[in-house]
Amino acid sequence: MPYLHQFDYIFALGLIFAFLDAWNIGANDVANSFATSVSSRSLTMKQAMIIASFCEFGGAVLVGARVADTIRSKIIAVDRFRDQPEVLMLGMLCALVGSSTYLTIATRLGLPVSTTHCIVGGVIGVGIATLGADGVNWGWKGVSQIFAAWAIAPGVAGALAAILFLITKYGVMKRANSLRNGLVAIPFYFALTSGILTMMIVWKGDYYRGHLTKEQLAAAGISNAEADNLEQKRAAGAMADPLPSEKGEHHPKGATASSTGSNENLDANMMTNTITTTTNLNGPWYTPKNLWTKANYYFFRGVNHDPASEQTSGKSNPLLTGNLKAMHARAEHYDNKTEYLYSFLQVMTAMTASFAHGSNDVSNAMGPLATIYLVWSTDTIASKAPVPIWILVFGGAAIVIGLWTYGYHIMRNLGNRLTLHSPSRGFSMELGAALTVVMATRLALPISTTQCIVGATVGVGLCTGDFKAINWRMVAWIYMGWFITLPVTGIISGCLMGLIINAPRWG
Repeated sequence: MPYLHQFDYIFALGLIFAFLDAWNIGANDVANSFATSVSSRSLTMKQAMIIASFCEFGGAVLVGARVADTIRSKIIAVDRFRDQPEVLMLGMLCALVGSSTYLTIATRLGLPVSTTHCIVGGVIGVGIATLGADGVNWGWKGVSQIFAAWAIAPGVAGALAAILFLITKYGVMKRANSLRNGLVAIPFYFALTSGILTMMIVWKGDYYRGHLTKEQLAAAGISNAEADNLEQKRAAGAMADPLPSEKGEHHPKGATASSTGSNENLDANMMTNTITTTTNLNGPWYTPKNLWTKANYYFFRGVNHDPASEQTSGKSNPLLTGNLKAMHARAEHYDNKTEYLYSFLQVMTAMTASFAHGSNDVSNAMGPLATIYLVWSTDTIASKAPVPIWILVFGGAAIVIGLWTYGYHIMRNLGNRLTLHSPSRGFSMELGAALTVVMATRLALPISTTQCIVGATVGVGLCTGDFKAINWRMVAWIYMGWFITLPVTGIISGCLMGLIINAPRWG
């Protein structure tokens, strides 16, 4: 096998930036699959991470090759690099650099973006820099199909999720004996969810805790400032007793104010409990015990976070979140016993969505790496060559590491900051999004899972019948990120590629 050892550095850099890209997919996109389950308290953060690790890795390794081939060979005319395949290697490296750089910045800013947009923009930028605009496959078999999927995916996912939730809402939740109707409906939902997961493999508590109703807000008789303190105290876990409206009585006015100081201390402890773990080291940092402490902190730091509480803890940007209490109060609260029936279903749908997410999004980082490896190892271009299994394992592992180390950060910007979540709502959102992603994977169409879950969330939120039950500012913030992603990554990758191939040569 004729390895191009003179370009070993391109292959090595490709491995590094592909890992960074896949790490960001885990840290950014993983919220699409499990933010709803964590937000509705169907799963704890630790449970979500363990389940997601198996599902993301399994989806990437078992059914990820089909879509990876799509990203790699259908966007630009790879046949035009046949005489100089090493230039294609360099182009895919530049695409990975542009994608991973933008993803890292977006993840740090807490902006949930489409990782599919990132790598597609990077590949398009490289294609224009090397071949010109006519070197990019703009037709339906290339970029246009992906553009269409971006527009169609949110609408389809929103419509499917809305239909599922409306059936649940009027067939179960609003019935006089909702618990009995729920027990009857659960087997049908279970069969539907199991069937979706099977097709994918063959083809390739108190859930309203901290979210008051309008009546409860009015009955509490407290000011907005006092309500903010109560909401923060609720999120920090400092309230041992329920809110006044939940007990049917009012606390003295001074009770809330007097506890503000302790509430702030508890909230600060909750948000920084992992930081103190690394600062209290005994002896030099390089001792085995301290090295283990540091490694444990950096890898398991996400477990110590509770995105469901942090979403309403007052730690967010008020310009984006607005008045979450008023928004949540507009959504109808259903019987908790009936909601509990949907908790298990929501976990199943989250697993299905996570499996589908792994199968789709591993291609964003591993598609370009597969091209680099193919050229480096064979010195040829073959658009239909299979993706090596070790590349899928490498990508799946990087996604899982990104999830465990930084996945909590993006989760806080989804979930209850978009609209009120509960198991019945989350089940409909996740199943609607999963159906859309499963169909796209079957068609080898790399859609944006971010758009699917956001579209499904908006669709279910609209089923409340109140336009203000959705945080449109957060939706606009997410859409803004989608709109700028493709041109930004395209400019970074294209400029980098253009500078390298047109740079002066010494000697």
